[in-house]
Amino acid sequence: MTYIGILGGTFDPIHLGHLALAEGVRHLAGLDRVLFMPNYQPPHKAGVLVTPAAHRAAMVRLAIAGNPAFGYCGLELEREGPSYTIDTVRALLAQRPEWKLAFLVGMDSLLQITSWREYETLLTLVDLLVVNRPGFSTDEGRALLHRLGPTLGQRIRFVEVPGVAVASRDLRRLASQGYSLRYLVPDPVAAYLAEHQLYS
Repeated sequence: MTYIGILGGTFDPIHLGHLALAEGVRHLAGLDRVLFMPNYQPPHKAGVLVTPAAHRAAMVRLAIAGNPAFGYCGLELEREGPSYTIDTVRALLAQRPEWKLAFLVGMDSLLQITSWREYETLLTLVDLLVVNRPGFSTDEGRALLHRLGPTLGQRIRFVEVPGVAVASRDLRRLASQGYSLRYLVPDPVAAYLAEHQLYS
């Protein structure tokens, strides 16, 4: 089976931290490809204003264009509404039954997994590749695995990758203050932000 990693997110904007994470996990976990999947409205950000989907999708496409192991998936943007991972997984597996799926998530997301819709079913369908995040320890994640039990916990794997400690919300704030995002986002994304005057 083809082992496909899915990196979902708002990508508002996509930045070098996202790309470094995806490349590192792809290498260490033996993924064939990583698909970047912008979400329409993440349930945990209900009511939060996000940049229009067309801009976020365009920035993702620009950011990943130079890496043949990266791809774009617009499934959640096409569906609109809240983006629930279990619905996305079912749709992907119905379209591509030859794929084995892994979702790339941060430790912060793992620690909230029991609040996800149908999380127990989800953990029987996909692997979770969990990446270290500043401020969160692997010990917390391992304690959660113990509580989930061996059946659910066997699909969860911790992956330590060198990263770029940057967050999209901080980039939006900096850009609104006139700060250059060069070397924090890929050059084509920086040019797109300037052309469309996003966050300024």
